[in-house]
Amino acid sequence: MKQFSVKPTIKQFDTVTEFLSEYKIGQGDLVFASGSTYGKFLKEKVEGATVINYRNYGAGEPTDLMVEGIYNDIKDLDYARVFAIGGGTILDVAKLFALKNISPVVDLYDKKLEIAKEKELILVPTTCGTGSEVTNISILELTTKNTKMGLAVEELYADDAVLIPELLHDLPFKFFATSSIDALIHSIESFTSPKANPFTKMFSLKAMELILEAYKVIVRDGEEARIPLLGDLLVASTYAGIAFGNAGCAAVHAMSYPLGAAYHVAHGEANYAMFTGVYKTYQKLDPNGSITELNTYLAGILGCKDTEVYEEIETLLNHIITKKPLHEYGVKEEELEVFTTTVMEKQGRLMANNYVELTRDTVLAIYKELY
Repeated sequence: MKQFSVKPTIKQFDTVTEFLSEYKIGQGDLVFASGSTYGKFLKEKVEGATVINYRNYGAGEPTDLMVEGIYNDIKDLDYARVFAIGGGTILDVAKLFALKNISPVVDLYDKKLEIAKEKELILVPTTCGTGSEVTNISILELTTKNTKMGLAVEELYADDAVLIPELLHDLPFKFFATSSIDALIHSIESFTSPKANPFTKMFSLKAMELILEAYKVIVRDGEEARIPLLGDLLVASTYAGIAFGNAGCAAVHAMSYPLGAAYHVAHGEANYAMFTGVYKTYQKLDPNGSITELNTYLAGILGCKDTEVYEEIETLLNHIITKKPLHEYGVKEEELEVFTTTVMEKQGRLMANNYVELTRDTVLAIYKELY
């Protein structure tokens, strides 16, 4: 039985200059990067390459329309390597362009198209959150279905995942906050997944420790105190990506997707809105499983009793980003039924990884509590 795997080769560089020296990006390469990343690090250094600024195709989280727009512009382009240098949106979109068939995107996600990898794929994160550089998952908002969906297939693994702390130095604090909280929740959900094993748990626990200890420093010394810790936080994000890439995420992510899709809430923030509500429910339903080990470990980091973990972690995280009730995002109470239906009918891939089974009534009750 498969226990654990890490598919991409992981490389680390201190600077972008070192990375560019090794990879020699140019003719025959397709490069995804934001305008700011291109201007600061790549301009005049990747001559001959085709550079895609995904922001020319839409704002916010990645959508099927964004992918279709890029595809229509480059479908006749001949390229051998795909580089993505950016946050989760850029990485998730770029993964698809290593495939033989991309469009129609909805058909790809419904697995109606042949899925075959044709290009070399190199992923370089500029946030410390998604872990997408080491996972085989691409998550898009499918506008025709009004929900987020994930495509998880072996063909979406990168060949190389490249970690460069220098790329995070200019990341605004609010994006640092939402991305790193996303990584923390990756590590926690993967730890309590029924697919977790000693290998995934090792990566989950170390990611939790690195992120929470960094948060404690930031709370004590201020936002700029994160800068010397960015290398550790980037590694923590990759650890969490390795963990959930093998063990999976679960209800926190599943329940956050309708909020993100309907109200364009940043992914990490939407996850945080759901996090403690889900885990307090898990605790009530089955306090004696792996959640016991999780609570003890977190209590040790937070310096509190096991029974106080979720209150204490919320207090800490609120210094990083303030948790808001769902109504403050504009959610209407009658939409909670729709959100619940979406989760139960369209997020089975994630809900299969829940610590304990959650019924429709339980999911709706969590939404109502968080409303």
